Amino acid sequence: MGSDDDDEVVVLSSYVNVFTMRPRMALSLKGVHYEFKEEDMENQSSLLLQEMNPVHKKIPVLIHNGKPICESLIILEYIDEVWNHKSPLLLPSDPYKRAQARFWADFIDKKIYECLKAWVFKTRDEKAIKEEQVDNLKVLERELGEKLYFGGESIGFLDLVLVTYYTWFLAFEKEVNLSIEAECPKLIEWVKRCLQNESISSSLVDPLKLYDFVLHKRKIAGVR
Repeated sequence: MGSDDDDEVVVLSSYVNVFTMRPRMALSLKGVHYEFKEEDMENQSSLLLQEMNPVHKKIPVLIHNGKPICESLIILEYIDEVWNHKSPLLLPSDPYKRAQARFWADFIDKKIYECLKAWVFKTRDEKAIKEEQVDNLKVLERELGEKLYFGGESIGFLDLVLVTYYTWFLAFEKEVNLSIEAECPKLIEWVKRCLQNESISSSLVDPLKLYDFVLHKRKIAGVR
């Protein structure tokens, strides 16, 4: 299924939202022009709440010719299917490998994200969170193995899913006294390879800005 280059493509989200970086990277990698509309998460628009995602009222939302697609992993697959005539193809053609990519994407968003969320809002013991997150990252490092990227020789679906969490590393390491590079050197080598791609590096938020965002979220939530 092809799509015309003059299609209207909008990404509705917040600049610091970790899930927003995924569709931005995918569209950039495929050379698809899009408009980014910043959403004020403390004063959400009627466009988001009433028109584009009235069910979950969450970002990001991809708006393609006026039609909304929600949830970042679904958005990635949609982009790959609609612009399948543009390289790179993000998901492998083999059904088993596609299923494996989806499995690990689910692991990342359940394990990595939940640990970070617990850390941000301090809902669990910090030492336990640190140990669990290191274990999670080591599991992913073993899955990467000796490959350049999670899909093999080129950046693909799972790379886009995981690399967004790199933006959290600085803040997490600083607060829990951790060196992820010391614990997972091959994973950090993979991050550095990903960042050499302009579509990746230009779509990721500055880790310092994200740390400021974390502190702001804590202040709003009354977390010290």
